[in-house]
Amino acid sequence: MVEEVTRWIRENAHHLTTDEPAAPLTDVRPLADMVRDAEVVALGAAGRESHELSAVAHRMVRLLVEEEGFRTLVLEGDVPSRIGLDAYVNGGPGDPRALLSAARSFWRTEEMLDLIAWTRDHNRRHPHDPVHLTGSDGGARRAPSSLDQLAAVERCLAEDTIRWQERTGHKVVYWGGLAHTSNGAPRTLSPSPTPATHRNAGSHLRARFGARFVSLGLTFHHGNVPFPVPAPPPEFAEAVLRTAGPDAYLLDLRTAAPAAVRTWLATPTRTRLIGPAYDPAADADHHMSGGSLADWFDAVVHVPEATPARPLKHPGGAE
Repeated sequence: MVEEVTRWIRENAHHLTTDEPAAPLTDVRPLADMVRDAEVVALGAAGRESHELSAVAHRMVRLLVEEEGFRTLVLEGDVPSRIGLDAYVNGGPGDPRALLSAARSFWRTEEMLDLIAWTRDHNRRHPHDPVHLTGSDGGARRAPSSLDQLAAVERCLAEDTIRWQERTGHKVVYWGGLAHTSNGAPRTLSPSPTPATHRNAGSHLRARFGARFVSLGLTFHHGNVPFPVPAPPPEFAEAVLRTAGPDAYLLDLRTAAPAAVRTWLATPTRTRLIGPAYDPAADADHHMSGGSLADWFDAVVHVPEATPARPLKHPGGAE
């Protein structure tokens, strides 16, 4: 089966040729056909502090804004208006480094600063049709301590996004962590410190928007994010995704496929999940389970090797 799956991926993958934010969007343009009818597109990263996954997310945001009419970027885990970022990208005052330094740790990167700069420039050029930044911290800045609280945070993440979309009518890009953006109803996270099974934000968004919610999983095989991450165990989805070749790629999982491929896509699997607490010696313990690739995602981006995002240099040059 793996050989047939590998062949199908190779035949249908759209290769990603650059991670330069300002480069032409030719390589990510196939995404447009995948999201044309969407109201909410979720970009969920397996590791929030990866340069490659952040860079491809930036380029996809550009495509969705410039060519597909998306006008809101939801930053999961924080509220941009709290720190003045939405006002800044819409022409307000401030030092973007100083503003971003008040965000959650996983957004305090030079890659995010690049996106903030691009958004402000876009809005300067389109003052009557601007992009807004919003977000949600799930109603809690501290880590929830029970399954009920975890489920409530997920519901709040989704409800904040739904209310914003209904109030503005905007097409929305939701950028966050794969554990939250996948269509998990439910899914299991390990470790947490013990496996935690509950319904997530992506499943609430799917329930509200149906096929107008598109979930993209941004995955990687090995690297540093910023912890050293070895190759995954063979039962992980990334082990098969990697067999398709050395290049990063975008793959629509809804593409017509032979029966063996559809079976693989629908078979329960594990996908890696690198959070703020990660032990390389127990790599296999850090994963999402309880569903299949076809359950969780409409499309995936796969990067063979991830390298660390660049820590934000604060005003004055210090990190």
